[in-house]
Amino acid sequence: MEKFNRTIRGYDPEEVNSFLDKVISQVEVMVNELKEKDTRIAELETYEIENQALREKIEQYERMEGTVNKAIVMAQRTGDQMKISAQNESDAIIQNAKNNANRIINEALMRAEKTENEAALLKRNITIFKKRVKDIVEAQLEVVNEMDEIDL
Repeated sequence: MEKFNRTIRGYDPEEVNSFLDKVISQVEVMVNELKEKDTRIAELETYEIENQALREKIEQYERMEGTVNKAIVMAQRTGDQMKISAQNESDAIIQNAKNNANRIINEALMRAEKTENEAALLKRNITIFKKRVKDIVEAQLEVVNEMDEIDL
């Protein structure tokens, strides 16, 4: 989780704006990827519809005799090759999506670990700062007490 430095009127606007810019750019990238994937899915659905139409034509040709049978066999082979090609392509797309998902998860885990380390360091620094302030205040209090004793 992102931590922001505080200023007099709240959080530091530059840090907040910088963080928001990063988030916006990441969301834009994700939206573009989703649009590309939606387009690709629509194309694959179109191919599936075309394949279905080809299968119906093949069934029609199978009812015919003689020389038409050779044309049907050739069309069927072409359809099978297209189906295999589409299956191979869809497998490659799925594998690519899995790889991207794994990469994104790994990056998120690394960022989370880095943020946790930074938070722990910040806590240590705050503890040290508090101790130093406390020591300074106690030293000043001793000076005041010594001044009180001198006036008596």
